[in-house]
Amino acid sequence: MENSISFFAKIQKIVRRPVFWILAGVFSLFAFLFGYLFAAPAEFPVNAVYKVEEGSPLGKISLDLANLHLIRSRAAFEFFVTLAGGERRIKEGYYLFDQKIPVYTLGFRMERGERHLSPIKITVPEGSDLKRIAEIFSAKLPLFDTAKFLIEGAGNEGYLFPDTYFFYSPENEKDALKKMRDNFLKKAAPLFSEIKTSGPSEKDIIIMASLLEKEAKGEEDRSIISGILWKRLAMGIPLQVDAVPETYKKKGLPEKPVGNPGLGSIKDALYPKSSPYLYYLHDKKGLAHYAATFAEHQKNIQRYLQ
Repeated sequence: MENSISFFAKIQKIVRRPVFWILAGVFSLFAFLFGYLFAAPAEFPVNAVYKVEEGSPLGKISLDLANLHLIRSRAAFEFFVTLAGGERRIKEGYYLFDQKIPVYTLGFRMERGERHLSPIKITVPEGSDLKRIAEIFSAKLPLFDTAKFLIEGAGNEGYLFPDTYFFYSPENEKDALKKMRDNFLKKAAPLFSEIKTSGPSEKDIIIMASLLEKEAKGEEDRSIISGILWKRLAMGIPLQVDAVPETYKKKGLPEKPVGNPGLGSIKDALYPKSSPYLYYLHDKKGLAHYAATFAEHQKNIQRYLQ
């Protein structure tokens, strides 16, 4: 009995101490913060998808998330994002929230770019024109609008970089255009300064590169054909590129690119190989044959194409 009284007496002494109430207050505050501010909202929309736009400020992102009921407290979200490295660390793109998660988990996921969406792999072959690109994307992206892509991308022919891309199911034609344009700027950027001092304009280099994608059958003959086509331009001779009928009817380059060239073709358009040739053709096996005169070219036609 005395031991029991002694125990309760000790408890009463502890309770009377100010430090006890301070600790109790801290614990209660923490429980409130964790249970209300940090925890997922009761109306958390499971399987919601949210897109972080490139360059979006932290305030806009937190407001969007609060409006979507993905977080309770904007301040708590911004605190954890700042703790993880700041708003610049948030990865752009779509995020799937397939289960309720607390605000700190949501913030850290965005900082690490954990989207929880299965990527869709799409490869655009070199030389593909706008129409072909639209066909490739529309077959794999459910929200892709072909008509809008063709309209919005009309002025970008030649500047959509052919490459392998990874998309997420909610992405659409605007996302595709942006990724391809940004990739072109990234991949071609090292050549821009050299293009400025090369003589031909950037536009002419890209147009020539798009022709090389149509005419050359491989890397080996691409630079030689580039030299031949530039030579024909300088001499005022029609290019006569089979894939582009207008080059038979009038002299000079086409008015715009006829497809989207890869980096190899852009480099070969910029650095053509000098040769004595003025004519070329490909035989039925795709091998190139060159000629310096029209008479030699005629012989090649009879030998390899008839």
